[in-house]
Amino acid sequence: MSLTKFGHACVRIEYDGQVLVIDPGSWSEPESVQGATAVLVTHEHADHLSFDNLRATDAPVFTIEAVAAQIAAGAKDVAERVTVVAPGDEFDAGLAVRAVGELHAVIHPELPRFHNSGYVVRAGDTAVYHPGDAFTLPQQDVDLLLAPVHAPWSKVSEVMDFVCAVGAPRTVAIHDGLLNDRGLALVEQHVGRVLGERDLEYARVEPGTELRL
Repeated sequence: MSLTKFGHACVRIEYDGQVLVIDPGSWSEPESVQGATAVLVTHEHADHLSFDNLRATDAPVFTIEAVAAQIAAGAKDVAERVTVVAPGDEFDAGLAVRAVGELHAVIHPELPRFHNSGYVVRAGDTAVYHPGDAFTLPQQDVDLLLAPVHAPWSKVSEVMDFVCAVGAPRTVAIHDGLLNDRGLALVEQHVGRVLGERDLEYARVEPGTELRL
């Protein structure tokens, strides 16, 4: 299988003729959805959900009820190919997928709490976990963790705790669109150190980089 990291939180997983794209939001390149056979969306925030990017593909879209409602209101032409999934659901999106978790991480107690579901995608013998905007554990072993390394709702110590708790052999940084090179290097120093001490691999890659697994 191959995985390509696009801008911010978007990744593209290719295996056995299937092309799954997760969270092609407004900070992600439109070409991320070219040739997609399915699209998964974790939650309704614009950095994860872009109507324009969904319109750039005719692939089926799998997402939670809150996102489906946003699409129905703002992109009725896309709504007809949306399938709603719920936490814990296992479904076929060309590749086997399980929805994980229900709520977005707390941004601030005075702000509303949003719904969010991460996804464990199985491509052959490889399990990949994209948590969306949450530190919800996958409740299973995964081979590759896509770790949100920076957000208004997180701090580096929480990222370190999360990646260690998941304990994936390989971790790749996502959700990094607000960091400059200094911030990215700082996160890499701390997260890479705690994973290195556990003989686990951490990587930060530029958008457009393809990884072979």
